[in-house]
Amino acid sequence: KESGIEGLGLFATTDIPKRELLGLTHVFFEGFPDNYIRTPLGGFINYSEDPNCEVVKEELETGHLIMQLYTIKEIKTGEELTLKYNLYDPTK
Repeated sequence: KESGIEGLGLFATTDIPKRELLGLTHVFFEGFPDNYIRTPLGGFINYSEDPNCEVVKEELETGHLIMQLYTIKEIKTGEELTLKYNLYDPTK
């Protein structure tokens, strides 16, 4: 829905505990910008200097690299999910 940070954002529809896996944000694919294809989850999460989520890079048994979104704080219903980007600096 509309975000007070930028454009559209992702918001919790229920309370989410700390350290919860929320899903896949990026898949490694050489040739794309930054070599990752961004999923809708990765595309709509907004930047914050004080985020409540983080992206963790993981290697699958197949050798493919992915990025998954985890909560780093408890998130309350209605709260926007935020992330401190690590692929690029959104302020530039």
